[in-house]
Amino acid sequence: MSRPKILIVDDQQTNIALLKSLLSDYDTLEATSGRLALKLISDHKPDLILLDIMMPGIDGYSVLSIVKNSAHTRGIPVIVISALGGMDEKLKSLDKGADGFIIKPVNPHELKATIKALLRVKVLYDELDAVQKTLISIASMLDDKHLFRSGHSHRTAHYAVRLARLELLQPWQLEEIRLAALVHDIGYATVPESILLKGHSLTPEEFAYIRNHPLTGETICSALASFKSVLPYIRHHHENYDGTGYPDRLKGAAIPHGARILAIADAYDALTNDRPYRSALTQGEALEILKNGAGIRWDPALVALFCRLITEYNETAPESEAETT
Repeated sequence: MSRPKILIVDDQQTNIALLKSLLSDYDTLEATSGRLALKLISDHKPDLILLDIMMPGIDGYSVLSIVKNSAHTRGIPVIVISALGGMDEKLKSLDKGADGFIIKPVNPHELKATIKALLRVKVLYDELDAVQKTLISIASMLDDKHLFRSGHSHRTAHYAVRLARLELLQPWQLEEIRLAALVHDIGYATVPESILLKGHSLTPEEFAYIRNHPLTGETICSALASFKSVLPYIRHHHENYDGTGYPDRLKGAAIPHGARILAIADAYDALTNDRPYRSALTQGEALEILKNGAGIRWDPALVALFCRLITEYNETAPESEAETT
């Protein structure tokens, strides 16, 4: 079993040497600047970071913000080690996402105990992350099972995140929307294939299966605590702006904002790709349907912004899942 890897970030080599002498049970990496720290984090994905605040150029606060605002690195525990021992510095560090705060000179026992505790949390986080990725993979496989849906969730996530970026939403909000989009149709797992492949002229009983998929998706995803904040997006992505949608007939602003974004991205991708009952529409045809449905099916302000995304910013679907943002 490999030893945990700890990145030490400090612009003073003597401080790095001291910390290394206390970490003989771990593999260590060293960075004497914020810029180098970010490169090592990207290249080596350490299991924990010991971070000094006062550094020239990119300081510790900036490194901390970047690490904790990225979906790829936010699970890495960060312990801020600083000579700035005031309450303001501690609160600022914790507010930016630090998992621990230790004042220089370092107490070896406090440091080792904090590291051990946070590494245990990191193991649990990694296990949870693996389960989350498995659920996303299942949703993707459900898409790919039917040629007419192949890649739909990843494309929907791409459009939804790009639309959310135009609204200047925070990184954590973008990640919530991305996550919801990737699994928004996982509830179709319980819909019979005969209904999915039929796609039109459904009987009331058959349409009931379709209408139930947001509730089923919510139930499936509720098993994971990490999905808690996105459950409303999954449940309500088929609500209509005028209150005629399902499952709860929510109207206007009562529909969660993320669900309104997801609904537009979902509809646009469905319209511009083949379905069992029709061929793909052109970009212009799809946008015209969105415009005609603004205020009825979709949030009118978001429809206008999405049309700008497609026409002015020339946004297109990613060519592969790896390009999904």
